[in-house]
Amino acid sequence: MGIPRKRKRMNPRKDAAMDKTTHFTVTISRQLGAGGVYIGQRLAKKLDVVYADREIIREAARKLSVLEDAVESREEKIDSFWKALLRPYAAGMADAYVPPKERVPTTRELFEAEAQIIKRIAGESSSVIIGRCGSYILRDHPMVISIFLHADVAFRKKRIAEFYAISESAAEKTIARSDKERALYHRTFTGVDWADATRYDLALDTGKIGFEKSCDIILKYIDTRRFGI
Repeated sequence: MGIPRKRKRMNPRKDAAMDKTTHFTVTISRQLGAGGVYIGQRLAKKLDVVYADREIIREAARKLSVLEDAVESREEKIDSFWKALLRPYAAGMADAYVPPKERVPTTRELFEAEAQIIKRIAGESSSVIIGRCGSYILRDHPMVISIFLHADVAFRKKRIAEFYAISESAAEKTIARSDKERALYHRTFTGVDWADATRYDLALDTGKIGFEKSCDIILKYIDTRRFGI
């Protein structure tokens, strides 16, 4: 009879990591100017996971057979009632010949195409996904961590004015329009309030704590969720 081997003592953190075989996904909903893209890229780099933003635009454009610009210009926006109603008839209403234009996807087509892409990315690898109702689309995913980034208008308009080299007045109008469009888009496809902090795992005021500190807090939260530390 052989000598029984001594069982190797396992590292508790390693065990927890090994148990988390399901890919995790961080979804970032954000107000314009609150640093969503910057923070999302930083998180993806630190976590060494997929960063999904432009990739979603490119794949949606291929899926819908349209130009990337047609997708990007329509994201997280809802057509007005009359614009949506008249679009199919626009070509037939002109008396003179009008050259055919690049097809523009409907809001519903775009949402459904991007939802499929987001689900595929989350199913294939750990990732950070920016906007596009990601937290709602992945609500049944076993390991989704939803983040909402916001800041007051004064902070956001200063940042947008500097980034796009426009006046603070123009930046404030851009912010107001973006907030309204994103809120309507989310309400239409999810039935909930986009800016309701209770809908997310973590909501941060990036204007008060800064982008780097926000990244640190999110990383600590992710560790707590994944490893219980």
